[in-house]
Amino acid sequence: MEQATLVRRGTDEPRLSDEEVRLLAQIASGVTADVAARKLELSARTLRRRLRTICDRLGVNTPIEAVVWAARRQLI
Repeated sequence: MEQATLVRRGTDEPRLSDEEVRLLAQIASGVTADVAARKLELSARTLRRRLRTICDRLGVNTPIEAVVWAARRQLI
């Protein structure tokens, strides 16, 4: 007799790294992308590119939607 394998539903939800969560927290605090980039020691272009990557992975259209996604999951 084969042993049943438990499959957890909802585990395919995207995960964010600590650095990505810090980036979203900066945006959530209301600072501009340029200020957030300086605080995170990134170029403004790198920060915008990372935000776009996060948005694409989460399936949202804007960084604010990504912030809301993270806030609802109590990451920020």
